[in-house]
Amino acid sequence: MLFKKRVLLLSVVIALVLALSTASYACTIVAVGNKASVDGSTMVTHNDDSTVADFRLWIIKGGEHKEGETRPLVIDGHDYIDYSNWPNVDYTKSMNGQAMVAGEIPQVAKTYTYLHSRYSFINEVGVSMGESTFSYDRTNDREKAIYKAMVSDSPGIIDCWLAQDIALERAKTAREAVLIMGALVEKYGWLGPGETMDIADGNEVWIAEFYGRDIWAAVRIPADHFFVAANRARIGEIDLKDTANYLASPNIVSYATEKGWYDPKSGKPFLCYENYAPYNGVYSTRREWRAFDLVAPSLKLVSTDKRFPFSVKPEKKMSLQDVWNIKADYYQGTEYDTSKGAAAGPWGNPLRYPNSDPRGGGWERTINMHRTCYLMIGQTKAWLPDPIKGVVWYGYGAPDTTYLTPLWAAMGSLPAFYQTGSRYQPFRRDSGWWANTYVQELATLKYQSAVKDIRDFRQPRMDMLYTMVPLIQDKAAELYKTDPKAAISLISEFAYANAVAWHEDWLLLGDKLLGKYVFGSTYLKTTAFPQWWNDLIGFTSMPGK
Repeated sequence: MLFKKRVLLLSVVIALVLALSTASYACTIVAVGNKASVDGSTMVTHNDDSTVADFRLWIIKGGEHKEGETRPLVIDGHDYIDYSNWPNVDYTKSMNGQAMVAGEIPQVAKTYTYLHSRYSFINEVGVSMGESTFSYDRTNDREKAIYKAMVSDSPGIIDCWLAQDIALERAKTAREAVLIMGALVEKYGWLGPGETMDIADGNEVWIAEFYGRDIWAAVRIPADHFFVAANRARIGEIDLKDTANYLASPNIVSYATEKGWYDPKSGKPFLCYENYAPYNGVYSTRREWRAFDLVAPSLKLVSTDKRFPFSVKPEKKMSLQDVWNIKADYYQGTEYDTSKGAAAGPWGNPLRYPNSDPRGGGWERTINMHRTCYLMIGQTKAWLPDPIKGVVWYGYGAPDTTYLTPLWAAMGSLPAFYQTGSRYQPFRRDSGWWANTYVQELATLKYQSAVKDIRDFRQPRMDMLYTMVPLIQDKAAELYKTDPKAAISLISEFAYANAVAWHEDWLLLGDKLLGKYVFGSTYLKTTAFPQWWNDLIGFTSMPGK
């Protein structure tokens, strides 16, 4: 009877995870190889664009483990769970009641410390990763059959959160992370919609995709290339003989063949995305086009095309600021610019809140989003000591109106504002996410003017950090040779102090924006609306006094 109850509960949890995953998570990731960056680092990113995400940030400590120790296999282990006393975690107290321990596996002898929020994204040896959940076409029988087999009926318990947690606690390289997750999926099966992950370690950047059931594939991008994924499968052809650049489950081709989705005799190449997660919607294609067009405009890619190159060589080497600019993009200067037109209002607000109409319709899906929980850019310099080489640049909220502060997984502690508050609770000034949301929302009072104020406010400190972080890393690396603890203290104190300063100053910035733009004015001085807006709203036809 206990077994039957457990199976029933597991079925309910899986159904809830599928429903929420499909509805709530839609993220953009980009990756940069070490020969495509200005400083020789790899960079991987994640915009966690979710309406329900737990924004709290935790340090999950690694350590030495005795033979016979186990670690739990937790479904939806990021569902508003308190990780402050890790590894002593009560998974029964998740907010939505979805988290559950589905089993356990032997723990390895040594685990690494990593940073854990709605997703986990960097460990203490510089392995960093992000994710982007698949969308699916389901308009014909073939597409419906693929979705049913790979998502609805996928007999698995390894969801994206769990896969990344285990990979980061165990992997010293990006390739190891791919193989660890692949082995888990082959043994226990995948749960939820498919995922694209960008994974880097300073030397290599791998793109891994998990399609459902026990099926996965991964590709190493060229070191001088740039990659983007925007909520659809991206891996096409794979060369299983070239194990230096391609990895996959042994049934990657055979399962699709058995199901009748692929005919080896057709003469057509086997495409992973076409056989396991077909989708060509503009929701994804426009973002892919935009990111590639920003870094390689001479390719003259067409915005209405259905498919784009897997990765491209940027026309100039990319800085962290270049990557951030892409993550904050809303098609500026193109026909899709969301700061233009009636929907942007008189002051050019590019943010688009949810809307619906029984007749259909929709917004352009920008990379910058109002509902971004956090932006992270994981940057790793392979030549530095393990605890120092991997830094994550982290910020809450829409990328266009946030700040980025450097954090290391090796830090001893994080400021309390990273574990304070919830999206489902009232505004709190002592909450990191709420402080950033405060500024983001106030910017909408007069967006183009306010965002200039935000950039003017943040850029001097960002420029300082762009200079100081490499210097701090070099100083810590030298110190690490003789006194590792002192080296870790150096980066920890630097990161902690900067995070606190950002939080305090961001609240003051919000107060200034409120004072400046209250009532739609500028310091309580009336600003006339643009003429085109007055004409649009019929202002001149009103009687006046």
